[in-house]
Amino acid sequence: MRIEPAPPGAPDVVEGVLLSAGQIAERVAELGAAISADYAGREVILVTVLRGGLFFLSDLCRAVADPLRIDFMAISSYGAREQGGGVRITKDLDEDIEGKDVLIVEDIIDTGLTLNYLLGVLRSRGPRSLQVAVLLDRDQRRIADVPISYRGFHMPDTFVVGYGLDIRGRYRNLPYVGVAKPEAYEQGLG
Repeated sequence: MRIEPAPPGAPDVVEGVLLSAGQIAERVAELGAAISADYAGREVILVTVLRGGLFFLSDLCRAVADPLRIDFMAISSYGAREQGGGVRITKDLDEDIEGKDVLIVEDIIDTGLTLNYLLGVLRSRGPRSLQVAVLLDRDQRRIADVPISYRGFHMPDTFVVGYGLDIRGRYRNLPYVGVAKPEAYEQGLG
Protein backbone atom coordinates (compact mmCIF):
# COMPACT_ATOMS: atom_id res chain seq x y z
CA MET A 1 0.00 0.00 0.00
CA ARG A 2 1.18 3.44 -0.81
CA ILE A 3 1.00 6.18 1.83
CA GLU A 4 -0.25 9.49 0.47
CA PRO A 5 0.58 12.86 2.06
CA ALA A 6 -1.67 14.00 4.88
CA PRO A 7 -4.47 16.28 3.62
CA PRO A 8 -4.56 19.97 4.51
CA GLY A 9 -5.98 20.42 7.99
CA ALA A 10 -5.09 16.89 9.12
CA PRO A 11 -4.32 16.57 12.84
CA ASP A 12 -0.64 16.78 13.75
CA VAL A 13 -0.65 13.09 14.71
CA VAL A 14 -1.29 12.02 11.09
CA GLU A 15 1.83 11.33 9.03
CA GLY A 16 -0.02 10.35 5.85
CA VAL A 17 -3.09 8.65 4.43
CA LEU A 18 -3.06 4.89 4.00
CA LEU A 19 -6.66 4.61 2.70
CA SER A 20 -8.73 7.51 1.42
CA ALA A 21 -12.44 7.87 2.12
CA GLY A 22 -13.07 6.95 -1.53
CA GLN A 23 -10.98 3.78 -1.36
CA ILE A 24 -12.79 2.72 1.81
CA ALA A 25 -16.23 3.43 0.34
CA GLU A 26 -15.44 1.46 -2.82
CA ARG A 27 -14.21 -1.57 -0.90
CA VAL A 28 -17.11 -1.47 1.58
CA ALA A 29 -19.54 -1.49 -1.37
CA GLU A 30 -17.75 -4.56 -2.79
CA LEU A 31 -17.90 -6.33 0.57
CA GLY A 32 -21.58 -5.44 0.93
CA ALA A 33 -22.32 -6.93 -2.49
CA ALA A 34 -20.48 -10.15 -1.57
CA ILE A 35 -22.33 -10.42 1.73
CA SER A 36 -25.65 -9.74 -0.02
CA ALA A 37 -24.96 -12.55 -2.49
CA ASP A 38 -23.84 -15.01 0.20
CA TYR A 39 -26.77 -14.33 2.53
CA ALA A 40 -29.45 -13.79 -0.14
CA GLY A 41 -32.87 -14.50 1.30
CA ARG A 42 -31.51 -14.99 4.83
CA GLU A 43 -31.44 -12.46 7.62
CA VAL A 44 -27.98 -11.95 9.06
CA ILE A 45 -27.06 -10.33 12.37
CA LEU A 46 -24.04 -8.04 12.08
CA VAL A 47 -22.16 -7.82 15.39
CA THR A 48 -19.36 -5.39 16.09
CA VAL A 49 -17.15 -4.71 19.06
CA LEU A 50 -17.49 -1.17 20.32
CA ARG A 51 -16.15 1.36 19.64
CA GLY A 52 -13.79 1.03 16.70
CA GLY A 53 -15.96 -1.21 14.56
CA LEU A 54 -18.91 1.18 14.63
CA PHE A 55 -17.85 3.16 11.55
CA PHE A 56 -17.22 0.10 9.39
CA LEU A 57 -20.45 -1.52 10.60
CA SER A 58 -22.45 1.61 9.81
CA ASP A 59 -21.24 1.78 6.21
CA LEU A 60 -21.25 -1.98 5.65
CA CYS A 61 -24.83 -2.54 6.81
CA ARG A 62 -26.04 0.10 4.33
CA ALA A 63 -24.21 -1.75 1.54
CA VAL A 64 -26.04 -5.03 2.23
CA ALA A 65 -29.19 -5.48 0.14
CA ASP A 66 -31.36 -7.71 2.33
CA PRO A 67 -32.86 -6.78 5.71
CA LEU A 68 -30.48 -7.44 8.58
CA ARG A 69 -30.08 -6.84 12.28
CA ILE A 70 -27.20 -5.25 14.14
CA ASP A 71 -25.94 -5.77 17.65
CA PHE A 72 -22.98 -4.69 19.73
CA MET A 73 -20.50 -6.05 22.23
CA ALA A 74 -17.81 -4.36 24.27
CA ILE A 75 -14.71 -6.16 25.43
CA SER A 76 -12.04 -5.08 27.88
CA SER A 77 -8.49 -6.42 27.83
CA TYR A 78 -6.62 -6.85 31.07
CA GLY A 79 -3.07 -7.91 31.75
CA ALA A 80 -0.71 -9.11 29.05
CA ARG A 81 -2.74 -11.67 27.09
CA GLU A 82 0.45 -13.38 25.94
CA GLN A 83 1.35 -13.97 29.60
CA GLY A 84 -1.94 -15.26 30.96
CA GLY A 85 -4.02 -12.08 30.99
CA GLY A 86 -7.22 -12.03 29.02
CA VAL A 87 -10.38 -10.31 27.93
CA ARG A 88 -13.82 -9.96 29.44
CA ILE A 89 -17.16 -8.92 28.01
CA THR A 90 -18.32 -5.57 29.37
CA LYS A 91 -21.40 -5.28 27.12
CA ASP A 92 -23.05 -8.40 25.78
CA LEU A 93 -25.39 -8.93 22.85
CA ASP A 94 -29.04 -8.00 23.18
CA GLU A 95 -30.03 -10.53 20.47
CA ASP A 96 -30.31 -14.28 20.98
CA ILE A 97 -28.14 -15.73 18.20
CA GLU A 98 -29.06 -19.40 18.55
CA GLY A 99 -29.88 -20.79 15.11
CA LYS A 100 -29.13 -17.44 13.42
CA ASP A 101 -26.58 -16.33 10.83
CA VAL A 102 -24.02 -14.07 12.53
CA LEU A 103 -21.33 -11.94 10.92
CA ILE A 104 -18.74 -10.36 13.21
CA VAL A 105 -17.69 -6.98 11.80
CA GLU A 106 -14.21 -5.86 12.92
CA ASP A 107 -12.33 -2.67 12.17
CA ILE A 108 -8.88 -4.29 12.45
CA ILE A 109 -7.47 -7.69 13.29
CA ASP A 110 -3.97 -7.74 14.67
CA THR A 111 -2.88 -10.65 16.89
CA GLY A 112 -6.30 -12.29 16.56
CA LEU A 113 -6.45 -13.06 20.29
CA THR A 114 -9.51 -10.94 21.07
CA LEU A 115 -11.36 -12.15 17.98
CA ASN A 116 -10.47 -15.76 18.80
CA TYR A 117 -11.97 -15.28 22.28
CA LEU A 118 -15.08 -13.66 20.81
CA LEU A 119 -15.55 -16.47 18.27
CA GLY A 120 -15.38 -19.03 21.07
CA VAL A 121 -17.98 -17.19 23.13
CA LEU A 122 -20.37 -16.77 20.21
CA ARG A 123 -19.93 -20.34 18.90
CA SER A 124 -21.02 -21.63 22.32
CA ARG A 125 -24.37 -19.87 21.78
CA GLY A 126 -25.28 -22.09 18.82
CA PRO A 127 -25.54 -19.78 15.79
CA ARG A 128 -26.41 -21.42 12.46
CA SER A 129 -23.35 -19.75 10.94
CA LEU A 130 -20.61 -17.52 12.30
CA GLN A 131 -18.30 -15.60 9.98
CA VAL A 132 -15.96 -12.59 10.13
CA ALA A 133 -15.69 -9.42 8.07
CA VAL A 134 -12.74 -7.13 8.71
CA LEU A 135 -11.78 -3.81 7.19
CA LEU A 136 -8.05 -3.98 7.99
CA ASP A 137 -6.07 -7.20 8.33
CA ARG A 138 -2.63 -6.71 9.86
CA ASP A 139 -1.59 -10.35 9.83
CA GLN A 140 2.13 -9.78 10.48
CA ARG A 141 1.39 -9.91 14.23
CA ARG A 142 -1.07 -12.81 14.13
CA ILE A 143 -0.83 -15.17 17.09
CA ALA A 144 -4.24 -16.86 16.89
CA ASP A 145 -5.41 -18.30 13.60
CA VAL A 146 -8.81 -16.75 12.91
CA PRO A 147 -11.05 -17.37 9.88
CA ILE A 148 -11.80 -14.27 7.80
CA SER A 149 -14.59 -14.56 5.25
CA TYR A 150 -14.64 -10.92 4.09
CA ARG A 151 -11.44 -8.85 4.09
CA GLY A 152 -11.26 -5.20 3.17
CA PHE A 153 -7.52 -4.61 3.00
CA HIS A 154 -4.25 -6.25 4.00
CA MET A 155 -2.24 -3.55 5.70
CA PRO A 156 1.37 -2.98 6.67
CA ASP A 157 2.60 -3.27 10.23
CA THR A 158 2.01 0.35 11.11
CA PHE A 159 -0.14 2.21 13.62
CA VAL A 160 -3.22 3.72 12.01
CA VAL A 161 -5.90 6.16 13.06
CA GLY A 162 -9.24 7.29 11.66
CA TYR A 163 -12.41 5.59 10.38
CA GLY A 164 -13.05 4.26 13.88
CA LEU A 165 -9.44 3.71 14.94
CA ASP A 166 -8.14 5.95 17.68
CA ILE A 167 -5.32 7.24 19.81
CA ARG A 168 -6.63 7.43 23.36
CA GLY A 169 -10.20 7.77 22.14
CA ARG A 170 -9.52 10.56 19.67
CA TYR A 171 -9.46 10.82 15.85
CA ARG A 172 -11.99 8.03 15.23
CA ASN A 173 -13.99 10.54 13.17
CA LEU A 174 -11.37 11.05 10.46
CA PRO A 175 -12.96 9.97 7.15
CA TYR A 176 -9.79 8.15 6.06
CA VAL A 177 -7.31 5.70 7.58
CA GLY A 178 -4.19 7.66 8.38
CA VAL A 179 -0.76 6.52 9.44
CA ALA A 180 -0.03 7.90 12.89
CA LYS A 181 3.33 9.48 13.61
CA PRO A 182 5.38 7.18 15.87
CA GLU A 183 5.59 9.77 18.64
CA ALA A 184 1.79 10.04 18.68
CA TYR A 185 1.15 6.45 19.69
CA GLU A 186 4.40 5.86 21.62
CA GLN A 187 3.69 8.80 23.91
CA GLY A 188 -0.10 8.64 23.70
CA LEU A 189 -0.36 12.13 22.28
CA GLY A 190 -3.65 13.49 21.17
